[in-house]
Amino acid sequence: MQVHLVQMDIAWERKRSNHDRVLRLLEGASISAGDLILLPEMFDTGFSLNVNLTADDDGMSQGFLADLARSTGCYVQGGITVRREGRQMARNRSLTLRPDGSVLATYDKIHPFSYGREPERFEGGNQVMPFHLPEARLTVCPSVCYDLRFPELFRVGLDHGAAMFTVIANWPAPRRAHWRTLLEARAIENQAIVAAVNRTGSDPHLAYAGDSMVVGPRGEILVDAGDAEGVYSCEVDGGSVGRWRREFPAWRDRKLRT
Repeated sequence: MQVHLVQMDIAWERKRSNHDRVLRLLEGASISAGDLILLPEMFDTGFSLNVNLTADDDGMSQGFLADLARSTGCYVQGGITVRREGRQMARNRSLTLRPDGSVLATYDKIHPFSYGREPERFEGGNQVMPFHLPEARLTVCPSVCYDLRFPELFRVGLDHGAAMFTVIANWPAPRRAHWRTLLEARAIENQAIVAAVNRTGSDPHLAYAGDSMVVGPRGEILVDAGDAEGVYSCEVDGGSVGRWRREFPAWRDRKLRT
């Protein structure tokens, strides 16, 4: 199975423009049925706190993701803003669709980014949500941006059998060294694949460096996107995780668990 990281310069608060941009970027990619397409956090609007505008209340962005899954025959994961009926506070959601367009998994970002004022408009989720990709024989645990700084989330995913972690993000350029180091650390300490897609370009507040990456279970860099827009693809082998964990079973030697 291939993972396709769609690293894009997100148009600020313009959903239809971002939907069109995803389609343009994917036009030249070599995609096969059963692959996994990853789009950034809030791929449809950028990291905006204007939830009255950005929330997917009409289902337009979820519908776009479902159509993309059906048209490519792929699993599709992307970030959207959602609100429960009657609530002003939103959730920063990672949504994963099956190739038939049905919902496979919803994960709500557990750690809103307080430094960026996210808790003013977003409430955190409370549950890690691993899911299984039967074609690849992989259990995948999704996460969103700031979650990357909290290794305990990834340990919970490991305890649920995760062999791959996805990270969808709007991670700013001033902290790009942290992004790269933490992605490698999460892969090494969990002996797992980490597939991470970040946005590039800029919004009215910040610049973004891209640096979308796939890191293998030994910490090896399989994809390093740099800062250019594009689709960056990588074959992922769930068997490599099992082989490395059997050869060097550090994951079994944990002593502290909640």
